[in-house]
Amino acid sequence: MKANPDDLLILLAVSRSAKYTTAAQTLGLNHTTVSRRIAALEKALGGRVLARAAGGWEVTDLGAEAVRVAEQVEAAVGTLGAPGEAPDPIAGVVRMTATDGFSAYIAAPAVARLRRQHPRLSVEVVTMTRRALQQRSGLDIEVVVGEPQVHRAEAIRLGEYMLGMYASRAYLAENGTPSTVEEVTEHPLVYFVDSMLQVDDLDAPRRLVPAMRDGLTSTNVFVHVEATRAGAGIGFLPCFMGDLHDDLVRLLPGDFAELLPYWMVLRPDSMRRPAVAAVARALHEEVAAHQDALLGRRGG
Repeated sequence: MKANPDDLLILLAVSRSAKYTTAAQTLGLNHTTVSRRIAALEKALGGRVLARAAGGWEVTDLGAEAVRVAEQVEAAVGTLGAPGEAPDPIAGVVRMTATDGFSAYIAAPAVARLRRQHPRLSVEVVTMTRRALQQRSGLDIEVVVGEPQVHRAEAIRLGEYMLGMYASRAYLAENGTPSTVEEVTEHPLVYFVDSMLQVDDLDAPRRLVPAMRDGLTSTNVFVHVEATRAGAGIGFLPCFMGDLHDDLVRLLPGDFAELLPYWMVLRPDSMRRPAVAAVARALHEEVAAHQDALLGRRGG
């Protein structure tokens, strides 16, 4: 019994969201239909393609093989154009994850520029701050902070970015401007929720100023920026984000200058897809073009 290509694409949608309900919404189907088609696919392939995991479903080894075929089907459909028109190989869906700041300031303009040349390309960006996954079926590119420890994947160093301490001008006028590291510790910190931080490289404030108490914490770096601008405390921010705001002042750059690397992780089979290779190249070019801003050299 042969697998139905439509069922393979349904599996692909489930692998990307880890949930039947989300996949059903994406595909315009109902939950029952998704469940029934996955069951039909498993019958055709002679084994389980999905297994229950924390927070949803993850693909089995057999499922991973089926997902790779589904990605090829999706890519092939994406290259179809009008009659007589040469198909553009840089087409179809590329799915990636990256941190909030990278997604907004690097990935978004890189993809926009690429799509002007290849309008049949579609890129899905899921924002999250975490370590690289060991199982990444349905995911083409991951951009993470810190060198990843991964197997059966290709890791490429994209570049570096700087983090520093920032406070709003209004906050400093009201609370005074710290002139030493010790004085900084007397102010509340705006940063990540410590108990939910999954990336060791991002623990700098706890290492540099362990006595600094938390003021406002969040899993989203845009909240850090806006909370710092609103005067919630002193924020430990990416310089390429903090330096965009004239109402923020960088404090003690000689003492607080944490340099961290961005790494890109790709499945070897994903890199063979022209669309994925093109997105990866565009991200690399965008990072290189913004090195001065990423490294905190304002006005570069």
